[in-house]
Amino acid sequence: MSSPADLTLAEASAGLRGGKLSARELLEATFDRASLTEAELHAYLTIDHENARAAAAAADEAQANGLWVGPLHGIPVAIKDNMVTAALQTTAGSQILAGYVPPYDATAVTALKSAGAIIVGKTNLDEFAMGSSTENSGYGPSANPWDTTRVPGGSSGGSAAAVAAGSAMIALGSDTGGSIRQPASLCGVVGMKPTYGLVSRYGLIAFASSLDQIGPISRTVEDAAATLEVIAGHDPLDATSYRGEYPRYRSLLGEGVSGLRVGVVAELSGAGIHPEVLSAFRSAVDSLAEGGAIVSEVSLPSMEYALSAYYLIAPAECSANLARFDGVRYGLRVDGATVEEMTARTRAAGFGPEVTRRILLGTYALSAGYYDAFYGQAQKVRTLVIQDFTRAYEGVDVLVSPTSPITAFELGSRTEDPLSMYLVDVCTIPSNLAGTPGISVPVGIDGAGLPIGFQIMAPALGEEVLFRVAAEVERASAWNNRRPPMVEADHGV
Repeated sequence: MSSPADLTLAEASAGLRGGKLSARELLEATFDRASLTEAELHAYLTIDHENARAAAAAADEAQANGLWVGPLHGIPVAIKDNMVTAALQTTAGSQILAGYVPPYDATAVTALKSAGAIIVGKTNLDEFAMGSSTENSGYGPSANPWDTTRVPGGSSGGSAAAVAAGSAMIALGSDTGGSIRQPASLCGVVGMKPTYGLVSRYGLIAFASSLDQIGPISRTVEDAAATLEVIAGHDPLDATSYRGEYPRYRSLLGEGVSGLRVGVVAELSGAGIHPEVLSAFRSAVDSLAEGGAIVSEVSLPSMEYALSAYYLIAPAECSANLARFDGVRYGLRVDGATVEEMTARTRAAGFGPEVTRRILLGTYALSAGYYDAFYGQAQKVRTLVIQDFTRAYEGVDVLVSPTSPITAFELGSRTEDPLSMYLVDVCTIPSNLAGTPGISVPVGIDGAGLPIGFQIMAPALGEEVLFRVAAEVERASAWNNRRPPMVEADHGV
């Protein structure tokens, strides 16, 4: 018999509204799934049994009194552990923040709670969101539910693994260079990065402030759209927050793609993409054409330089943002004879090797005599990327590519070669540089039984058409009933 933990958000909400399911039953099924999978997955850093159960009981009591709190009433949600949560430890996956309990909630977390969501816990991530495999966590790596010898992707690997395994119905991740979409691709779930500024970054522990964006990870496109409707909105606490209209992102999900113009990005759909990934991608493109989309190939010449530009801009911003972790104000402190020695010892003990690498790279790129040659040039390339996208969207409604050039790789196989790890994000980074939305939808399985993701990109504030195309890709792939083998074989699904 199927567990309530395997329902979609839409199915669970219908069950709750109809009285066939209670918030407590749904939460306990989620906890049961976590107890069965966490020993292998390590998707969570913290599971908040006590407060979640109290919230579920309150949700059931409210419904008994005729009150439906909001669109996420009674839904178990996981939060990536770089978003602050009041009275619940927030570490950003780093030992430098071990034991830190914030005094407030991130705006996106507040929005979830206001909509009735039940916060299950905080998920594992690459330290300060710096990584593509969740192996850089200061608390140990997470594993992929489809094959626990492989990575779940990163940096939101814990969130993607939890949703795929059923220990959360939906989850929030953050995406700086692909950190929602890439793990969603590797774990066989839907991951969506909104337009920069559409979701408030207030309470998100910053990695690279001009690139970071919070977004949903879910089992279906409809669930992702529903979650974005909850967390999107202007926030006066975030100076970059969008002030315009916020439409209903589910409004066009059933409209199909007839007449829509779809551009296949030539630079992201050829050399360097694994043959099985490319085959699944081409099949999904063919399904869009069969649905009436007008498909053409589009060239974005600056894509060749986007990865290099990103790995100068992001570390430079990381260098500035992480300067606050000095052992003085909060977090870890390792004593020294002087303030300088104390700070040096604290940072040496608290930061892992990947964070240290990026701080050093960013500090070098910003240093006197090198700023113009490195950071300045990278920003010029960023402008070229934006211009390429702008020109492309004059002729097409959306752009498509594989989400990741490969499927999930083995744990430990790339940790000694940072460049090979960075190349995993080659398809996702351009949207972050441009500030435009992107989504990954699962479309197939490779010969090893590992998921393959299909990426759709749209112009800034083009979320409606993005979800419309994603829904058609999802429908054609018939993915919705697939579950990882560890769930199907071991847990009675």
